[in-house]
Amino acid sequence: MSRYGMTRALARTTLTIGFAASLCASLQGCFLALAGAAGGTALVATDRRTVGSQTEDREIQVKAIADLNKNLPDASHVNVAVFNQRVLLTGEVPDEASKQKAEGVVRAVTNVESIVNGLSVSPASSFSDRANDSYLEARVKSELIAYKDISANNFKVVSEGGTVYLMGLVTQREGDIAADATSKVMGVAKVVKCYQYIKPEQAAVANAAASNAPAATPAPSADEPTVGAVPDSGVSSRPIEHQPPAPVTNSTATRAGNGGAAL
Repeated sequence: MSRYGMTRALARTTLTIGFAASLCASLQGCFLALAGAAGGTALVATDRRTVGSQTEDREIQVKAIADLNKNLPDASHVNVAVFNQRVLLTGEVPDEASKQKAEGVVRAVTNVESIVNGLSVSPASSFSDRANDSYLEARVKSELIAYKDISANNFKVVSEGGTVYLMGLVTQREGDIAADATSKVMGVAKVVKCYQYIKPEQAAVANAAASNAPAATPAPSADEPTVGAVPDSGVSSRPIEHQPPAPVTNSTATRAGNGGAAL
């Protein structure tokens, strides 16, 4: 698991490494992925979550991956992304029972507030499909950075089979801007909003707190992937190609965790 987690983190650092990491991960045969790793050396100070919340998200992710690895069939391919104690599950499982089992396993992890179960009952994706998803994530991150009315650091981007999931603590306006921008990135088939909405005044307070945060803490080892926001080094200098907007929807699969109601 640790080697695969490292490759997923590197995949979000550069597009080239993204393709190589996806290939390597597939050949290694590990079925769980660490989605949305920061790929840097420290927790991101400009994240709207507190440092404590970022740390808790990382711990939830590591625990969820370990438990899923013990309880799901080897034919499963499951990505685990965590933002502000909301867990997003994407990927493929062999049957409906495995899909529900995965959700139950994650719900049992301490401090999980809500779960978005985006798993599909289908054969596991190929390494080329996973490489394309890593590529799409980097393209979307690059696109979000270009928008002056939002901060890319407030969004977590997860792609699975061309469907892009957006997570984050954002205002309604910020979320709509990011979703619209993402929908126009070439190759995106669908956009799913998995946001936790806050009011503009709450966003202002969170931004101020983030700007006054202490120096970023050292990241854990490669065995403990950092779950954070988008690093500047994770974007591509290539011009982003655009397409007619892909469909944008709100997540309809959000369930309560063990720490509170679904939002």
